[in-house]
Amino acid sequence: MEKKSNYKLFVPGDLNGFFGLMFDNMTVLSFLAGILVFGFGFPADIVYQKMFPGTALGVLFGDLIYSWMAIRLARKTGNNEVTAMPLGLDTPSTIGIALTVLGPCFLFMKGKGMNVHDAAMMTWYVGMATMVLIGVFKFVFSFIGGWVQKVVPQAGLLGSLAGIGLALIGFVPLVDIFGLPVVGMISMGLILYNLIARIKLPWNIPGVFTAVCIGTVFYYILGPMGAVGCTYKAPVMELHFGFPLPTIGFIYGLKEALKYLPIALPFAILTVVGGINVTESARVAGDDFNTRDILLTEAIATLLAGIFGGVAQSTPYIGQPAYKAMGSRVGYTIITGLFIGLGGIFGYVSFIVEFIPRAVLAPILIFVALEIMVQAFMACPAAHAPAVAFSYFPTVARLLAIKYSTPDIVPVERFKALLSNTSGKELPEILVTVALGNGFILTAMLWGAFVSFMIDRKLRHACVFILIAAVLTFFGIIHSAIPDGNMYLPWTLSGVAKEIPYQFTAAYIVLAAVLFLLSFSKEAREPAEEGAHS
Repeated sequence: MEKKSNYKLFVPGDLNGFFGLMFDNMTVLSFLAGILVFGFGFPADIVYQKMFPGTALGVLFGDLIYSWMAIRLARKTGNNEVTAMPLGLDTPSTIGIALTVLGPCFLFMKGKGMNVHDAAMMTWYVGMATMVLIGVFKFVFSFIGGWVQKVVPQAGLLGSLAGIGLALIGFVPLVDIFGLPVVGMISMGLILYNLIARIKLPWNIPGVFTAVCIGTVFYYILGPMGAVGCTYKAPVMELHFGFPLPTIGFIYGLKEALKYLPIALPFAILTVVGGINVTESARVAGDDFNTRDILLTEAIATLLAGIFGGVAQSTPYIGQPAYKAMGSRVGYTIITGLFIGLGGIFGYVSFIVEFIPRAVLAPILIFVALEIMVQAFMACPAAHAPAVAFSYFPTVARLLAIKYSTPDIVPVERFKALLSNTSGKELPEILVTVALGNGFILTAMLWGAFVSFMIDRKLRHACVFILIAAVLTFFGIIHSAIPDGNMYLPWTLSGVAKEIPYQFTAAYIVLAAVLFLLSFSKEAREPAEEGAHS
């Protein structure tokens, strides 16, 4: 039975919430475009007119559904202070998939002899197919997400995400900031002042909005004077119109997309688990949303985006209580959904992405990265801190592998030679780095999990996760010896690459055997020392 409610659709606090949520999404879109266009030489028109509209449509759908849920909850409970769950583009997976799926796929297609346009179109199909697969997976997984959360220790779930925060979300934008040092540092300083130090700006003006505006103004004042440290380019005053239409184009990319599932699916798992966590966070703050409804909405929004040409998944954002503290209610998600969704169609989102320097938006991602890394250590037991830190390494390896495989940094022939270099006593360093980085999210989850169980003296539990890693390694689901990260039957490999699945798998099996034998020792059965790792 609904209770009497005077719930208002728009309140003054919704303005602060809108700027925060909108710029979060704009930042992610900016880096998606920047990584593809400037990092991999992707045609800008395909990014803005093909990828952006469908991606933005997913945000529009998700935010409007979450807004409706807030209105429904307010009417049901009579609570006029309900704050809608914020939804937007998932930062880790958008950047991660751009760097580890879309970009490499584009280079691979060009390497097969395709021209730039055809390679970009095929990559778009693969991106769409990846979103469809993630959407279907999230739909199914929304019913068992709680089980995964119970089985895998937090150090594995959050540590893998924190590694992405360190290497991909944090470090990559930091390079952009110092690419335009004066402009970038101004924006970063204001973001750190307002969001990290939590000091309000005068007259309580929105910190994110102020940082972006001041940084952009400085860029356009200093740029023409030659005082920004690079060649100034005036923005192209052009709107990239693109109406999202449902398409079966993703079918053409399904076969290729399957090769990237070891990278893509862990991102989906993390958003499902993250959805559970943020729904609990909202409940503690006073807004008791239905967890399954929250998860199903993000799954359908992602699936819808993929069918309409999108290449980035949506997710409920961490920080619903923060938006509540700003005074936001439901108007901020309505306005954000409409602004991003319509902006993708009419092209002003892509115009803003080109108009605002990435160095100005990058500090927002630095804030996100810091929040993710800190949360991993704060939410996990203090004794599990080494497990969280250990799970960072695969993502660092992936970042190095991306740089090594970029032709502008390491020429293609030189890269191939380094992969097969057998002059040393060990496996080739570049090959090992590439293998450690392939399947990095799943690897990080497994590593964080088994180290956590070791710390807790649950050695046989640790053995299970190590053996899972061994099986996945043997078939290239993680630690693939192929630079593109493809799965394989190990006996089909040739040269020194063939050693990776056999040697790595044997290493995991031996480690599992050693820990299993040690589990019978008296010392292993003793309780862990309190405060040993605090």
